[in-house]
Amino acid sequence: MRIREITLQEVRMKLVDPFETSMDRTDVRRILLVQADVDGVIGWAECVAGETPFYSPETADTAWLILRDFLWPLIKGKEFASASEVWDLLARVRGHNMAKGSLEAAVWDAEAKQKGVPLSKLIGGVRDEIACGVSIGIKESLDELAAAVQKELAAGYQRIKIKIKPGKDLDPVRRLRQDFPRIKLLVDANSAYTLNDWPLLKQLEGFYLMMIEQPLGWDDLYNHVELQKKLDTPICLDECIHTEEHARAAIELGACKIMNIKLGRVGGHTVARRIHDLCQRHGIPVWCGGMLESGIGRAHNIALSTLPNFTLAGDVAASKRYWEEDIILPEVTVSAQGTIRVPTSPGIGFEPRLERIDKLTVRKERLA
Repeated sequence: MRIREITLQEVRMKLVDPFETSMDRTDVRRILLVQADVDGVIGWAECVAGETPFYSPETADTAWLILRDFLWPLIKGKEFASASEVWDLLARVRGHNMAKGSLEAAVWDAEAKQKGVPLSKLIGGVRDEIACGVSIGIKESLDELAAAVQKELAAGYQRIKIKIKPGKDLDPVRRLRQDFPRIKLLVDANSAYTLNDWPLLKQLEGFYLMMIEQPLGWDDLYNHVELQKKLDTPICLDECIHTEEHARAAIELGACKIMNIKLGRVGGHTVARRIHDLCQRHGIPVWCGGMLESGIGRAHNIALSTLPNFTLAGDVAASKRYWEEDIILPEVTVSAQGTIRVPTSPGIGFEPRLERIDKLTVRKERLA
């Protein structure tokens, strides 16, 4: 296999509703799409880097630069046997997992199309449908939050995750447990707390949460070890896990009991599968987190979620939750039972809407 050329294309998509976390508030997503021409077959993927360096050091602008000036020159003209070899070809560049992951994922899509198989099967998936949860951003009022949760439960989602931050933590959880005592509920702090806040986080245990996601610093593995000792509720790590080595350290040190695997954060399907396998061997369940993706990134998340140890409902939701119109056909839909059917056609299983993508494009560059 050889990549003949890649095309970088930035589109801007307005969210149906602004999404607020402890770090940032997003209204319009800058999405970097990557096309890879692999022996004449086009693979598609999405770089999930954000508009700001608040979740990750990477941004849409840094990813464009790294892809154009460093990753493409590393792989241009190289022969490789499968998409699983791309990660090692890019290893000379340190970090920049979101940029690497988008290029690697595009090659996986192309290889699956070449072989005439769904991407989910090529990476080792075992499911025909996946369970879906939903992530709800910070709201202005408790009534608004409760209404948002009611709407998502009515749509069939199997579990609810809410974003929290200091000052908007105990009261929102208390209200939801009051209104919805039986739902599967978890909270995500996106690194908003320190170990000194452990008594407050301990109070959350009274509300029967599935997990507390990434309560402490984005690179603070040690203090998560200390916090997990103080809590019965499982800690789920997200931002702390960028490599298989990080995952191994987190497991062996006892920093978490659950792991969120995001394709872009760890650098693509190859590393995601390694982390998945590592967690499976150690009895650590995993689930797939979301990054406000368009349908192209969402399609890759669906495929990833079919691996056997993705036993918890992930943040892989319907297109209409985020976009008035998505950039794929068909759009991603969720059943009344809170599941998504896994595509059976080759590759990611969804067709990019080229005219709509071009309409939303603000810049484009072809590298050959």
